[in-house]
Amino acid sequence: MKKILLIVPSPKKISPSARFRIELYENLLAANGFECQSNFFWSEEASRYLYSRGKFFQKSLWLMQGFFRRTITLFRIRKCDYIFILRETTPIGPPIFEWLYAKLFRRRIIYDFDDAIWVNQAQGNNAWVKIFKCFWKVKAICKWSYRVSVGNKYLYNYAIQHNTKVIINPTCVDTSKKHNVLKHQNTEKVIIGWTGSFSQLICLEEVLDVLQALEKKYEFEFIVIANKDPMLPLKHYRFIKWVEATEINDLLNFNIGIMPLPDDEFTRGKCGFKLIQYLSLGIPVVASPVAVNKEIVDQEENGFLCKTKEEWYASLEKLLLDVQLRQKMGANGREKIIHNYSLLSNEATFLSLFQ
Repeated sequence: MKKILLIVPSPKKISPSARFRIELYENLLAANGFECQSNFFWSEEASRYLYSRGKFFQKSLWLMQGFFRRTITLFRIRKCDYIFILRETTPIGPPIFEWLYAKLFRRRIIYDFDDAIWVNQAQGNNAWVKIFKCFWKVKAICKWSYRVSVGNKYLYNYAIQHNTKVIINPTCVDTSKKHNVLKHQNTEKVIIGWTGSFSQLICLEEVLDVLQALEKKYEFEFIVIANKDPMLPLKHYRFIKWVEATEINDLLNFNIGIMPLPDDEFTRGKCGFKLIQYLSLGIPVVASPVAVNKEIVDQEENGFLCKTKEEWYASLEKLLLDVQLRQKMGANGREKIIHNYSLLSNEATFLSLFQ
């Protein structure tokens, strides 16, 4: 069997990118003659507390442990046919390990990313990160890679400048075994929902006043599923802490899923995974017309794309009031995901990375 070393940020079932961009395909790889071994940087404990305040000593220790685990890979890679790198080998510093893998050991690197990770997002109190993060390394790793795997056309247009072997590999879900339920829309109360990580919570500011205006006229609940509670000032608001084991059941609370985004250099690299999750479960969507959202959402077929606050209000109002419209759009959305963003639809594309 050919061996693949997976360089990922965290242990299994923790990192969203790893779960759906590599873990999803491990059975497929095994069935096609590949054996996968993982090497993570952050431990499970570190992943839980990394972005909380304090714990400077523990964070320093976790960082050193991560570099030690990456160093161990240097003693294993001669037995590997491919090295699959998700985003980067280390969260700070230059691409030393990537250079060693490609230039010294001459391994074939599959470099995968699903965000515009070359864009510096560090601001204010975190501006010091710019010094240590080395955002320039994305270009270098692209150049050294055997294949580059990206989540959308915007990322492709960046990567193709540095490597001719770039493949658009959309983030997908398993519509047969996990994302395999169709939301029943005839519910007692209507729930609008959003899911994502703490770093994306700021996007909710784009539509907070729209939600506040809607709740003056209509009864609905707003749910956030995340790893941190934004404590939104809404009349009927509920926070659900994200847990992998209950993720699908938690999402099925939603009647409507939203994905507001500002339009900037970083957000144009987003791969629309929220929309893919919502639609795979038959939940119609309302989203900003940014990046790949414009490809996933078919206007008035499986959801609405909204530029202005007036459009957001009108679109959410339509879906709040019309159960049949929600059911129809949700069913259309699930069909779109099955044909374009499912594990089955993407098998050939993913396997082509290793040819």
